[in-house]
Amino acid sequence: MLYSQTTPEQKRAALRAALGSGTIQQFPGAFNPLSARLIQEKGFGGVYISGAVLANDLGLPDIGLTTLTEVATRAGQIARMTDLPALVDADTGFGEPMNVARTIQELENAGLAGCHIEDQFNPKRCGHLDGKNVVDLDTASKRIRAAADARRDANFLIMARTDIRAVDGLEAAQDRARALVDAGADAIFPEAMRTLEEFQAIRDAVDVPILANMTEFGKSDLFGVDELASVGVNLVIYPVTLLRIAMGAAERTLDTIKASGSQEKEVGNMLTRARLYELVDYEAYNHFDTSVFNFQVPGQHQPQTKESL
Repeated sequence: MLYSQTTPEQKRAALRAALGSGTIQQFPGAFNPLSARLIQEKGFGGVYISGAVLANDLGLPDIGLTTLTEVATRAGQIARMTDLPALVDADTGFGEPMNVARTIQELENAGLAGCHIEDQFNPKRCGHLDGKNVVDLDTASKRIRAAADARRDANFLIMARTDIRAVDGLEAAQDRARALVDAGADAIFPEAMRTLEEFQAIRDAVDVPILANMTEFGKSDLFGVDELASVGVNLVIYPVTLLRIAMGAAERTLDTIKASGSQEKEVGNMLTRARLYELVDYEAYNHFDTSVFNFQVPGQHQPQTKESL
């Protein structure tokens, strides 16, 4: 009931252990707190919180318009709903090294298990779009050093994302990955890798965990988890998948209502009322106040009839 009983410190330790377990971890992207609970229930190892999703949810493009306060607040709301560790996209750290340091402590306060900070210029853009620009190595390294120096929990994961592959090529990505590890990065996120061989090249370059971004409509093929594990990837994220599915379903339902005057044709595709109540643990609230939950929930896991709606 209410929020997770697992502490942020426990979640951070769990993330560290998972990344060192030798088993690749899958982190679907949560687009709201309830989806984080669903990710946990389905047996995944953690939750990813995408900067693109946070921006898009506000009706904004992913170009660095969100603020630290917006990201920390929403990420905290998502993280507190699950016992799983949550990794959040912190863009470029929201400013200069001192801003990066504050970002880390705000995310710690919000209960996150870790974050990644990238080496793009501001305004940034989605990592799978063309025309990106990256900062010089000194600037990128200062961001990571500031992040590592600012954390108060040694288990809070500092991941460095580099977008340099699309700008200067794979060898440059290897060199930058090594340098960012030297600057204090606990893990590397090489963005927009095109092949499994490119992931292998990053694996060969560093001794820390590496992340694969399996976003749809991007530069990478959608490699399977076994394929990624075979080249040494430790963590795979599916950042926008659930948002895209949910918005696709919403658009189709609106089209149905507009065309037919009713949502009835889509009811069979919906999460039932019973299932929704189960996810929010409605019945558990009865232990606190019997006047809150004093009714029968119809049709567990079955599409509801007109009468039960």
